[in-house]
Amino acid sequence: MALPNVSVVINNGALGQVAPSADGCLGIICSGAVVNGKFALETTYVITSLADITAKGATSTVNANILKIFTDFYNNAPNGTKVYLRAVADTVTMEQMLSDTDGKYAKKLLLDAGGEIRGLIVSRTPDSGYSPIPKTGDLDKDVALAFTAAQTLAADSSTTPPIFIIIEGRDFEYTGSSDATLTNLHSKTNNRVGIMIGDTITSTGTTTSKSNAAMGILAGRIASMPVQRNIGRVKDGPVVSSTNTFFIKDKAVENNNALAGQLHDKGYITLRTFAGRTGYFFADDPLAVALTDDYSHLTARRTIDKAYRIAVASISDELNNEVSVNDKGQVSVSYAKSLENKVENAIINSMTVNGELGNDPQNQNDTGVQCLVDQSISIVSTGKLAISLRIKPYGYARAIEINLGFKILT
Repeated sequence: MALPNVSVVINNGALGQVAPSADGCLGIICSGAVVNGKFALETTYVITSLADITAKGATSTVNANILKIFTDFYNNAPNGTKVYLRAVADTVTMEQMLSDTDGKYAKKLLLDAGGEIRGLIVSRTPDSGYSPIPKTGDLDKDVALAFTAAQTLAADSSTTPPIFIIIEGRDFEYTGSSDATLTNLHSKTNNRVGIMIGDTITSTGTTTSKSNAAMGILAGRIASMPVQRNIGRVKDGPVVSSTNTFFIKDKAVENNNALAGQLHDKGYITLRTFAGRTGYFFADDPLAVALTDDYSHLTARRTIDKAYRIAVASISDELNNEVSVNDKGQVSVSYAKSLENKVENAIINSMTVNGELGNDPQNQNDTGVQCLVDQSISIVSTGKLAISLRIKPYGYARAIEINLGFKILT
């Protein structure tokens, strides 16, 4: 018989879709270089401010990629926001970081964090002699290989509660303004993985590597948002100010919003502009899966994963506990009701009260969560306690239609 444990099967197919806290705790794994006495590779660091990175010797010439990631991060998330950082040699591919067969890359980072990490950000800045192998209109081959490894790692609950992973869309190539040959991520089944395309360049003309993506901006936005909030919510303001420029490859987005739209339609995370507003905004928060999947967006993934953690924490005390039963060996009504209330209250107190579930504020009985214990199973003969847990998501105004015309006077 298997080791007693609490298992959660995340249900899918129900939606029919056509401020910093532990919820925003991220891990970042990226390329880096040793700084004697200050910074080592394959070592996990806890970072809470940009000063922590500069203290480890990151400058514009040494570990400049790490400095940029964290400068962008703390421009979007407040000081004190915890990040777990692990750097590896620039010869290590993103696929190797995530496959982690040696147990010293991403998986080690997750283990070192002891389950705190909710999402993993993956970036690579290879050595100057590196030659990417992109297809025309596609990304570095390493992105596709890393993409496959990411879903496996993200769903591996043997080492950490399930997480999401966002991969850097390196070396995006295209002809003109077309991305016709770029892989459509909505044809994939990786509902824990996303890919970011595009990076920044300063208004003075000092460039960053256009082969990278703005992973620090993305990470900072995620870390500063509650789980139900879309990173592209316009009301929260731009993630990149108008004093900087956001590029997709070498095209400024404001001159090529059509390309940003094409990337969005194929399931990539990128930035866009709006007429009449300054700065840059995330277009949306898609993950690499069909739009009909309940977890096709980061908001849904983060929300359900938080409920997962709360449910496991609230139910774990029941492992190997005595359960009162009726004459048929089934869970008693009183026990079932007590456990249902326990789980629901845990989620209400951690999510509903924080506005993270889509409950109807005009209905006092709508808490946004429902827990039901299956009382038809003989727990005496099976040892199984079956629980159904459902939470209510928000809807998101991804398309707003205004019918505008002249008022006819009669």
